[in-house]
Amino acid sequence: MASEPETLDLVVVGAGWFGLCAAKTNHQLHPEATFAVIDGASTVGGVWAEHRLYPGLKSNNMLGTYEYPDFPMTTEKYGVKPGEHIPGAVVHRYLTDYAEAFGVTPHFRGSTKVISAEMQPEGGWSLTLNKDGATSVLKARKLIVATGLTSEPFLPHIEGQESFGAPIFHSRDFLQHADTLEKAAASKQSVAVFGGTKSAWDMVYAYASRGIPVEWIIRSTGHGPIWQAPPYVTPLKKWLEKLVMTRMLTWFSPCIWGDADGYTGMRGFYHGNALGRRITDTFWSVLGGDVITLNKYASHPETAKLQPWSEAMFTASSFSILNYETDFFELVRSGVVRVHIGEIASLSAGGQVNLADGTQLNVAALGCVTGWKHVPPLKFLPEGIDKQLGLPHTPGDDADEPLFKTDTIQKADDEILRRFPRLRNQPVQNKNLTPLLASGGLSSKEAVTPSTTLTPYTLYRFMLPPTETFVQRRDIAFAGVVMNFSIPLMAQLQSLWMLALFDGTLSPKIVPAADDHEALAQLQYTTVLTSRFGKWRYPAGHGSQFPDFVFDALPYLDQLLGDLGLPIYRKGSGLLAEATTPYGPEDYKDVVAEWQAKVKEGNEGK
Repeated sequence: MASEPETLDLVVVGAGWFGLCAAKTNHQLHPEATFAVIDGASTVGGVWAEHRLYPGLKSNNMLGTYEYPDFPMTTEKYGVKPGEHIPGAVVHRYLTDYAEAFGVTPHFRGSTKVISAEMQPEGGWSLTLNKDGATSVLKARKLIVATGLTSEPFLPHIEGQESFGAPIFHSRDFLQHADTLEKAAASKQSVAVFGGTKSAWDMVYAYASRGIPVEWIIRSTGHGPIWQAPPYVTPLKKWLEKLVMTRMLTWFSPCIWGDADGYTGMRGFYHGNALGRRITDTFWSVLGGDVITLNKYASHPETAKLQPWSEAMFTASSFSILNYETDFFELVRSGVVRVHIGEIASLSAGGQVNLADGTQLNVAALGCVTGWKHVPPLKFLPEGIDKQLGLPHTPGDDADEPLFKTDTIQKADDEILRRFPRLRNQPVQNKNLTPLLASGGLSSKEAVTPSTTLTPYTLYRFMLPPTETFVQRRDIAFAGVVMNFSIPLMAQLQSLWMLALFDGTLSPKIVPAADDHEALAQLQYTTVLTSRFGKWRYPAGHGSQFPDFVFDALPYLDQLLGDLGLPIYRKGSGLLAEATTPYGPEDYKDVVAEWQAKVKEGNEGK
């Protein structure tokens, strides 16, 4: 007779920043609870797992802004000095140390893929796992899905690739193709890089900085090259990661949850009247103009091709940072890198890349930075439950949509544009924009690409499925469905919020009982409002697909703290410091202890 499946109090799927923090925080709050962290990789780290540390990989953040609040990344231990970007291997080591220090490591189950998660009628979830080809079942009373947005790469099919004869790989697998660096250098051959996002810049630099000629192909029908800022921006030369976490500067960003910081008057001034909007436009013009000036795009015909096609205001986490040891643009000006704004028509034998304009490139390898399938890499059962969970799915008619109904969308859009009239004037990034499809120029129902038409993530506070079933059950949450510069802080506060949800210690004013239909309807509308907001606020980013924001991170943290009943203002030295001093990990270092004290006080008062 088969034995009963193992049952755990909590299962976390994903071992990146969010998954590790959720497991660690749960272990702090409930040291006797059983749990596991499951990941398809053999090591922890998520995007910083060992197998994804491609040559030259560094964090965009510099030391001091990319660490958990209660686990400092010190120079003494990790060797990174102030003002330096953090090598990928150091980030991996840091996350490994974090898991070890907080007792998560013994509960990590690597090289294990979660195939499906099936909702159980009595509560909890049944997970089907695959490890080394063997299938097993694990049951979870509570489930946190922390697979993030960059788990499954998208690699398009290109005509002729079967006979190309040279390596073709996605940026995720650059480490596994690192030998192309030596082979290209030895053979004095060029390589091709396809794409314009940060990983493409990294790959270009990895080859070109070794003297290997690079043919850099950026689609003429795509989103164009991303914004790449120096670490210090604006005429005042402010540290970018701290600039976006300075409260008074967040007021310049139209933000649907911005009132969570309490400064409704300031936000109303900047976005509610013509004078304020002119000041706001000036701020964004100065920020974007400074980056363009510092990078000297116009100084050379080739660097001019790398000037962003989008407006700075409407760009989110793809507003990246030049974290290279030498001048990236000199590699372009010197001719080591040649930029092609065009399309790949086909590939031919002998490593030949054929562009649509007739250009033929002979290369030793083709590295593709073509995006990610942003949907969770596991199946949720029973069939069709994705809609109830608020996950991306093919849009249906109103009768088939629990949340994204036409009248609700219209109501949300009307409110967004009434509160932020500036967003009516949407930029046109590329009038010839054409999706990069899955195979042979044709999409299919089975193929998900970064451009597949799906509903956006529709999660309350970007974590909780807002339909009545899951508000009542409170046994599943999604962590890390966000992109911004403040990931470790997001991970910590999201972890506390999710665990408070599971424990029933969130105020019913925040997450009402499922039978409070009026409050539930408001929760659902708020969810659609925030989900829909991304489309209007960040059309040059991924706002129409998932929460992708930069200057709106601090008010989001404020919102989570407010939900938990913890202090929002943490500077403690007056209004001026609160408004002008950047927030960082140090401001949240005691937040778990604060929450534990609050829960204890509440229990003692019963």
